[in-house]
Amino acid sequence: MTATKSAILFIHRWLGFISGLMVFIISISGCIYCFQDEIQDQTLPYRKVEVQQKPFLLPSAFRRLALREFPEGKITSLSYMGPDRSLLLKMTVNKKVMALYFNPYTGKLIKSKAFKDSFFASVKDVHLYLFLPKEIGKVVNYLSVLTFVVIMITGLVLWWPKRKSDRRRSFTIKWGAKWKRVNYDLHNVLGFYITAIAIVVAITGLSFTLPWLSKGIYNMANMGQRFPAEQQTYHSDTTAVPAQHPLAIDQVYETVRVKSPQAGYVLLFYSADKTSPLSVTAYPRALHFSFQDTYAFDQYSGKLLNFLPHRDKSAGMKLKNMNYDIHTGQIAGLLGKMIAFLSSLICATLPVTGLILYLGKKKKGKKKPIIKRNLEKTLSF
Repeated sequence: MTATKSAILFIHRWLGFISGLMVFIISISGCIYCFQDEIQDQTLPYRKVEVQQKPFLLPSAFRRLALREFPEGKITSLSYMGPDRSLLLKMTVNKKVMALYFNPYTGKLIKSKAFKDSFFASVKDVHLYLFLPKEIGKVVNYLSVLTFVVIMITGLVLWWPKRKSDRRRSFTIKWGAKWKRVNYDLHNVLGFYITAIAIVVAITGLSFTLPWLSKGIYNMANMGQRFPAEQQTYHSDTTAVPAQHPLAIDQVYETVRVKSPQAGYVLLFYSADKTSPLSVTAYPRALHFSFQDTYAFDQYSGKLLNFLPHRDKSAGMKLKNMNYDIHTGQIAGLLGKMIAFLSSLICATLPVTGLILYLGKKKKGKKKPIIKRNLEKTLSF
């Protein structure tokens, strides 16, 4: 092995030791979370409703019903998920996020629970924070994922066969060989096959927590071209506070339904403070976050401040909006989710097979030389 490859092996091995456990946890939790929507739809009946031939109730009705249940609560978002799905309203009650599920046609409260009180919410927390306090876990997470990207690249360099004659067998697992050889192939061959997918999943995941990376992807996709309309911020007119329209949120909802008639999923974010706008996103499909139209409204009057349909967005903004769907694989439908699932599963095995490889070589290195072993056998008679 050349000095360069020895140095790369050293980097690959020790970065694996440092980040292996975290990579395993992130990968396994991501693997479990991959089909969370499909699993919850089958196991949680309150997520679905019977389709009725009448329009949904307006947002003000659900606001009134929610505050009747929790008068001290503050509503943060409202999600019209589609004709066969319950409406989801989130609100903060005594520093706890509550999820209220309503029948969108009748306003009947179907289910009320703390948002964190679910298996997949716990899995998501593990995936993001690794059983650690949020601020610490977030940093450990992205450092581990960045390290993993370096490991995958160095692993590809180490795997690449020198001779053309070796390349064919380097792409297959020799199942009939001894278990050590099978383990070697599982680490190298499977690692090679999922390298590209793993790096894409890693980068899209990192862009959620690293603003500089998200901005870099946006600028790269736009080839440095600026789009001021996508960077502009909007504010509500605070002088209108005393005369605010009590049904402004209904006006907002009806405007979105007119301008985005194809939307199967409408998400309304209530304003965080007095100056911020009321933000709305309209998606073509429930639980899919690509191809979105985005809106900003004055929270008091319901006046439309900005409307940016998907068709008018830059390539960078479209790619940014697709980030979650790419990360989870659902950008390519069920097949994409299956690929993301298998890739995450294989990523979880790589630290394990890598450790077995290292321990096997370490044990082999401790064996006594053949001449010394034979001499000891001779002297023992």
